[in-house]
Amino acid sequence: MTFKAELLIFDLDGTLADTKDDIATSVNLTLKELGLPEEAPGVIYTYIGSGVRRLIQQAVGEAEGERFREAMRIFRGHYMTHLLDTTKLYPGIDGVLDHFRSKKMAVVTNKPQAYADPIAAGLKIRNRFDLILGGDNGLPLKPDPKMLLTVLEKLSADPKRTVMIGDGLHDIHASRAAGIAVCAVGYGLGDPDELRRAGPDFFCETVDDLMRVVV
Repeated sequence: MTFKAELLIFDLDGTLADTKDDIATSVNLTLKELGLPEEAPGVIYTYIGSGVRRLIQQAVGEAEGERFREAMRIFRGHYMTHLLDTTKLYPGIDGVLDHFRSKKMAVVTNKPQAYADPIAAGLKIRNRFDLILGGDNGLPLKPDPKMLLTVLEKLSADPKRTVMIGDGLHDIHASRAAGIAVCAVGYGLGDPDELRRAGPDFFCETVDDLMRVVV
């Protein structure tokens, strides 16, 4: 089964780019500076995807308060320093973006614009996209559909010819609410079995599968 798309909307972390180690490093540098125990990278990976506030809430164990605010400030500094240390495109993504160069393409990420833009520039993919929308633009984060609806409006795209490609449950739920198709990917940070159970329209085990599913 294939999907004929005019617009492809990609998630960033765990879909286009493997960002997890730089995020984990920055979280642990933050915890160390606060005098808190560092966490195993694999644990921190499970915190990724719901935005920076949720990431730090889970890492610090506090949702508000002075220590939480200090942790947010410290993390921002460390991540701006380390966001391109090891971050890279998943193998094959460059070819996928080239394959779809004649279509409209966008990125919708819960990661703040202040991080998404330099990552896209550093990975040399910024000019591949008609729009990159980060999670600090006054819109609610995924799974709320408003970010996706904003992209549809800005790019004058037909929802029936739009597909969201992502590795998280937030991507599936946001797409459903926005009335667009969704393709979950199993190579990123999300649990493939959990993603399948959520019932995406399409599921791709590998990066190359994207070129067979979307036409």
